[in-house]
Amino acid sequence: MAALLRLGTRASALARAQAEAVRAALAARHGELRIETVLIRTSGDAAGRGPLAAGGLKGLFVKEIEEALLGGEVDVGVHSMKDMPARLAPGLALGAVPPRAPAHDVLVGGGDDGLGGLAPGARVGTSSVRRRAQLLARRRDLAVVPLRGNVDTRLRRWREGAVDALVLAAAGLARLGVAEPHARPLPPEEFVPAVGQGALALECRTGDARTRELLAAVEDVAAAAAVAAERAFLVAIGGDCNTPLAAHATVADGRVTLRALVSDPEGRRALEAADSAAVADAAALGRALAERLLAEGAAEVLGS
Repeated sequence: MAALLRLGTRASALARAQAEAVRAALAARHGELRIETVLIRTSGDAAGRGPLAAGGLKGLFVKEIEEALLGGEVDVGVHSMKDMPARLAPGLALGAVPPRAPAHDVLVGGGDDGLGGLAPGARVGTSSVRRRAQLLARRRDLAVVPLRGNVDTRLRRWREGAVDALVLAAAGLARLGVAEPHARPLPPEEFVPAVGQGALALECRTGDARTRELLAAVEDVAAAAAVAAERAFLVAIGGDCNTPLAAHATVADGRVTLRALVSDPEGRRALEAADSAAVADAAALGRALAERLLAEGAAEVLGS
């Protein structure tokens, strides 16, 4: 019987689409491998039905999948990278980063002029503190309305008139095959994405050499370097999902360029920096940028 690899993922439509893409990529490279997908309900899925916890949702979308990994129930956890906490649970490692989807956000409902096309006082739906801060920094008049749920739910609420516009991740729309004609890109150099946005995290046990070898076949060097820079920044800056911080890295010609931003929740004070380094120094670049912003007062900004 062929060897078996079990992928653990959430049961949402987006999570299943992401896991299927990973399954197909692994199957294309390991034709002899049997691959099963195991659906796991997470604390974040349950929290989606009630009020948002004070600490936010980061980690809640991966907790039960990590427990299944540590318990030997699955071999790989397939996560959205932006859901991953700054530090992984002991005994677990990032086994691979597949090719990254577009990292930028999109505005749904602003017309061809994007944020400038929104009417004064327009209601924009998002529960992301990062998006809220950047929206208010550009348009103090906007009313940012907490809006949670999967992509379909948020689009339906917008169509029903609960909000005038939405900010969504371009990657989610792409992976679900949703072609929303009213979506306009928010360029990442102007509206900085979340750490890891658009990337997938394939998590495995640290001592599982077999699985790590299998996952290496779907690793994307550029995506892994970009994520390494962004996550190193996240760890060094000391932020979490409840703080308005953002980081976006790109890779070209053997170098990684990182742009990072920290803000207060209302977008009144922000610090931003950018720099580049050799791909081999991606993580060091993330740490250096965090140290630069901390020296400029980032901790005070994030704590305000």
